[in-house]
Amino acid sequence: MSTAKATSAEPRTMTGADILVKSLVEHGVEVLFAYPGGCSMPMHQALTRFGDSIRTILPRHEQGGAFAAQGYARATGKVGVAMATSGPGATNLVTAIADAKLDSVPIVCITGQVPTKAIGSDAFQETPMAEICRGITKHHYLVTKVSDLPRIMKEAFHIAATGRPGPVLIDMPKDVQLGDLADIDMDPPMCLPGYEASAPAIPSETIRQITAAIKLARRPVIYAGGGVVLGGASEELREFITKSGIPTVTTLMGLGAVPPEHEHSLDWLGMHGAAYANYAVRDCDLLIALGVRFDDRVTGKVEAFAKDAKIIHVDIDGSELNKNKEAHIPVRGDVKQFLTEMNKVVQKPEISDWQKHCVALKAKHPFSYDENFDGILQQHAIKTLSDITADMDTQITVGVGQHQMWAAQFYKFRKPRTWHSSSGLGTMGFGLPAAMGVQAALPNSLVIDIDGDGSFQMNVQELATCFCEELPVKVFLLNNQHLGMVVQWEDRFMDGNRAHTYLGPISHNEASGKSKVDRFKYAETRYPDFVKIAQGYGCGAASIKKKGDLEGAIREMIEHKGPYVLDVEVPYQEHVLPMIPGGKTVEDMILK
Repeated sequence: MSTAKATSAEPRTMTGADILVKSLVEHGVEVLFAYPGGCSMPMHQALTRFGDSIRTILPRHEQGGAFAAQGYARATGKVGVAMATSGPGATNLVTAIADAKLDSVPIVCITGQVPTKAIGSDAFQETPMAEICRGITKHHYLVTKVSDLPRIMKEAFHIAATGRPGPVLIDMPKDVQLGDLADIDMDPPMCLPGYEASAPAIPSETIRQITAAIKLARRPVIYAGGGVVLGGASEELREFITKSGIPTVTTLMGLGAVPPEHEHSLDWLGMHGAAYANYAVRDCDLLIALGVRFDDRVTGKVEAFAKDAKIIHVDIDGSELNKNKEAHIPVRGDVKQFLTEMNKVVQKPEISDWQKHCVALKAKHPFSYDENFDGILQQHAIKTLSDITADMDTQITVGVGQHQMWAAQFYKFRKPRTWHSSSGLGTMGFGLPAAMGVQAALPNSLVIDIDGDGSFQMNVQELATCFCEELPVKVFLLNNQHLGMVVQWEDRFMDGNRAHTYLGPISHNEASGKSKVDRFKYAETRYPDFVKIAQGYGCGAASIKKKGDLEGAIREMIEHKGPYVLDVEVPYQEHVLPMIPGGKTVEDMILK
């Protein structure tokens, strides 16, 4: 752990680096993920002089640091902060910045930059970060004057956290970091013409309109997304569901907003969502969309999505309204305020037959797997983990791929901000560094990264951060030696022809050619040895294959005091079902 020490008295004259760090302190930043380099060294030096409340965590890759900042933000709702040097250090943040933009995660990324006089000269380690990030940030700054810095810092945190949250970039040339400023006003007025930090109040007439639409509906469905979680509206949503009795589906990002045991919960919908959720939306006559963006992985062929329904769409971001799917009643507003107003007036519509129909759908099309298989299937592994940790203070992160979908299907998320997934960008390598950030934010929680071997290797170096920074993250590794989701598409749509989806040596049979589908086939050898890798980083580790060993191994992982990797050997041709092929409709859903 690295904690900066503060000087006892504030100097009258401060450098740009000192102003930046002091601003971080004043904005309540508790944890900073930062990797130093030539053009960010002044800021790192300032961290040793100011901000005794800031813990500086050194990731082993800048991308890992920015994903950790995301994990911190996703778990707490606060702004996460990452810092990197210029050039390659800065560009290593780009994927995580784009990821935060698509998932509406509030982070501030601070990058070193070459001195202002050298900008545009192709100087050593120069990259035009403001231009690179123009389309993937909520806002971005290139700081050219020390005097602008207090205002810019204030604006950056304000923009990142308000309205629809998102990432903000601050590019800091080295001469600005070293420049002096006397008589500093650390709380100057902001200059954000046209920026609306909050949505307008929802007119009472709109509430009356929607109340009338609900009263007339006979097959209504609530479609709740990440905006409900981000907007802190989960409790209001639960109250609305209970009062109205309307069956409810969520998106992947909405997991945790509604307890899976709720009598009106239909779990999540979309390409690999519950069949019953997809069927209910297909058949509904009123769709109440809350904090969603009608993503293609949810809608499939968008013209056919909820084609017989009247659509109410509530979102804090007006640009989302009528963007992908036209709404009959588009509402720009805060979903929490909307639900608070609706809960004052909503009454249960006459939908008892529809409720019974939805219950029957849920009973007819449950998530399922072969429970008699004598090895460990991925679904069984996740269900067992869910059962064991049900009463614990647990946070789950995931990589991207089949394991991500199975985690969403078989782990029971009962609270918001306990499920952390790269949803919009689908970034492999997200799981471990995000877990690191969650653990830094919530040191007393059990933080588990459910990962696949492909995703895990993309940021495996962060095991070093977990060990050195005393972050006891657990990695539950579902290891099938393949890029499982791509293998599934090869099996389903490409006649099983392997095209670089095997992660072992190219001399092995699995590496190329056509493969006959055998759901319970294992890779012929294991590569690499993840137990040795984890132990080399100082982490606890074990590998298992037998079904009877699973529960004991999970408990051993949980009880281990530090970071731990449990390598679970699983077959590689098990498919995530149900599945709606890309661009298709519910009618094309693959159930087996």
